[in-house]
Amino acid sequence: MSPHDNKPNNGTSATSPCGGCSGPQALAAPARGQLASGHAPLDDLLAHCEALYLDYDFEVLSEWKRKNPKGAAVGYLPAYVPREIFHAAGVLPVGILGAGEQLEIVRGDACFQSYICHLPRSVVELGASGRLKSLDGMVFPSTCDVIRNLSGIWQIMFPEKFTRYLDVPQTTDPRVGQAFFRQVISDLFRDLCELTGRKPEECDVSASIRLYGQNRAAIRELNALRRVEPWTVPGSEAYLVQRAAMLLPVEEHTQLVRDYLAAAKQAGRKSQDHARVSLCGVFCEQPPLGMLRTIERSGCAIVDDDAMQILRWLPTDLEGGDDPIDALAEAWCLDISESASRFVPDGTCKGAGFVKTVQECEADGVVFAAPSFCDPALLDRPMLVDACEAAGINSTSFQYAENTGQMQPIREQTGTFADSIKLWGDE
Repeated sequence: MSPHDNKPNNGTSATSPCGGCSGPQALAAPARGQLASGHAPLDDLLAHCEALYLDYDFEVLSEWKRKNPKGAAVGYLPAYVPREIFHAAGVLPVGILGAGEQLEIVRGDACFQSYICHLPRSVVELGASGRLKSLDGMVFPSTCDVIRNLSGIWQIMFPEKFTRYLDVPQTTDPRVGQAFFRQVISDLFRDLCELTGRKPEECDVSASIRLYGQNRAAIRELNALRRVEPWTVPGSEAYLVQRAAMLLPVEEHTQLVRDYLAAAKQAGRKSQDHARVSLCGVFCEQPPLGMLRTIERSGCAIVDDDAMQILRWLPTDLEGGDDPIDALAEAWCLDISESASRFVPDGTCKGAGFVKTVQECEADGVVFAAPSFCDPALLDRPMLVDACEAAGINSTSFQYAENTGQMQPIREQTGTFADSIKLWGDE
């Protein structure tokens, strides 16, 4: 059975709340059949994840708000935000990843130039069309100048909503960067608590840190299996399972990952002799699901990528201690992974960490796929390509947009790349 023999049913409905869940953030998966082990069948799990992927009307969020009238939900773009403090404040963090091919962009084009990436335009369109009306606010992480401008436009469009641009430190010096970021996180935490009426000093941030640590541990187990047996955990499925975290409470998503792992291991898929590739450049504007499947159909197994990077940045063993907010600030400064949106101090070799990751996952080559006009990814690419060439790692490059519909050129390019790896990769 190939990874494409278990395609989800696009007609599956979005999730509905379950009375058996507890807490202000409870949001349950739809009823589905059970295996003897108690886990959901693989097809049902994937159908559930794809339903969430296609939920551009955010019906699952609207249903959660109806069930939790006193609860708050705050959106964020898919770069780093300290979701632990959202959880501790009783706020549901909701990842806003653009509209893909599902929405015609009209009002969004009026707010931004044509020579920037597609993501901010589609985010504006989601907001202007009322699809994000269930959100109580938005947090815009420090990714690039375009996202900084988007936060300002959002404040003008929705002055009654909570809006915050999340500045991050550009130095790892604990006397400067860590102290600065601790204050930023503390201020954000205070304001999130105001949305739910909680007192910051009464919230258990350490407990939330532990929950997200469990989630990162489950995701790292998922990606570890993908590296060893990419036919058991295809990259496109791993993406769907991880992306579900953008809409689900952390407790439920952790269980979803564990259920998927159990079901995937029991599926008995046959091994495949595909070219092992690492996908790089998709850290912010997300690739269409069809693009990932196209790369796989061309003969590549995606054993590593930087999509949904927010789920993996911090260490799994992070503990809150006496000052959990300071622990989050320290983790950002000292432990966070390399990213195109993160400044690298002078004297540091840009790409050294990436090459190490590619080598650890035993990839045969790298597919550099960056969104069109994405300055961080495209400015990083030459340095990463040079680092790969110095290490003897093959690569190929192209650009995409979240609404990319034509996949044939991508299939031909990655297929040729896979063939060249198989024919001459050891030379």
